[in-house]
Amino acid sequence: MTKINSLCVYCGSRISNNKNFQSLAEKIGKIIAEHQIKLVYGGGNVGLMGILATSVIDSGGIVHGIIPGHLDRIEVSHDKITELTIVDNMHQRKRMMFDHSDAFLILPGSIGTLDETIEVITWRQLQLHDKPIVLLNYENYWDPFLDLLKNIVDFEFTSTATFDLFHVVNKPEDVLPLLKSLPEPTIDPKNTLF
Repeated sequence: MTKINSLCVYCGSRISNNKNFQSLAEKIGKIIAEHQIKLVYGGGNVGLMGILATSVIDSGGIVHGIIPGHLDRIEVSHDKITELTIVDNMHQRKRMMFDHSDAFLILPGSIGTLDETIEVITWRQLQLHDKPIVLLNYENYWDPFLDLLKNIVDFEFTSTATFDLFHVVNKPEDVLPLLKSLPEPTIDPKNTLF
């Protein structure tokens, strides 16, 4: 891709007992801001999400948070981000995050992060979009997920082509060079049925 204007990042709403994941979120935030890429994320001020957004803001970047009203009361939306959109439900949140993003990056997280990841990969499998998806397998966090996909392939519920729907990197420094090396998307999601 010649230019990435916005990057959607999926990550945990908790900080984890692994302090390195907190440092990872800070580092990704700095990288995003330094390259003048707008962060699109879930809008919360908690967990890795909050650390990531704060890092982008503190580094002079732009952040668009999108959060459903019911989660705004639980996760408490970030009050220092550039733009906050409160939507009615999770479906609207995920669709708006998709619409406002050129690419997707997955950091460590829980079942919400896994849900978002599976959905955006599935949408790509169904040829509803061809935006890049990058899984940051930092400290091998996502190995069990990759093993599960391999198991699904082994049982022939899907083909090995599933692994072509996304890219895996292990270091935060590799994310943007990979994204910039990929071809421009050709599918216009507005012309698909979703």
